[in-house]
Amino acid sequence: MAAKKDERIKIILLGDSAVGKTNRPQQMSTFALTLFSYDAEIDGKKVPVDFWDTAGQERFNSMHPSYYYNAHCCILVFDVTRKVTYMNLNTWYKELQDARKGIPVIVVANKIDVDYKVTERSFAFAGKKGAPFFFASASDGTNVVQIFEEAIKAGMEFNEKPPQDFVSDVLSLLAEDWGDKKQ
Repeated sequence: MAAKKDERIKIILLGDSAVGKTNRPQQMSTFALTLFSYDAEIDGKKVPVDFWDTAGQERFNSMHPSYYYNAHCCILVFDVTRKVTYMNLNTWYKELQDARKGIPVIVVANKIDVDYKVTERSFAFAGKKGAPFFFASASDGTNVVQIFEEAIKAGMEFNEKPPQDFVSDVLSLLAEDWGDKKQ
């Protein structure tokens, strides 16, 4: 039993602390919360989108599994000025795939505004995972809109054909049961 299709798209931001994840959704939303809501228009269709930010929890090098629950796409961010954040992408990717197998991922090399020459470098991680890759600057807005549009489209496709996921099915059934009892 696959999870019920919902029109709302959940996009999660993931990566080490201080890589610039929080600046990204703030450019798409006026809400300064851990949950940023945005009504996108993709191919003439209005799509409600929730961007979930980690709110600093990633400093513990692990996220609670509920963060990944019902996510439709992940924007995986690293800081081009801190090599360790790139090296940690494998850890974040593994945790993500363990919690939400098959979820689309977009890899973002952030903070290119510090030194634009970094865009001449090659980063192999995204290619090895078959993920789209973007150079970006949350500070000056470079590629921010393109990244979110790509994430929303990938999330919409993933939402159309969600994977068979036992944990999600159980949690959905419990949520339905809980809703029935509240009425």
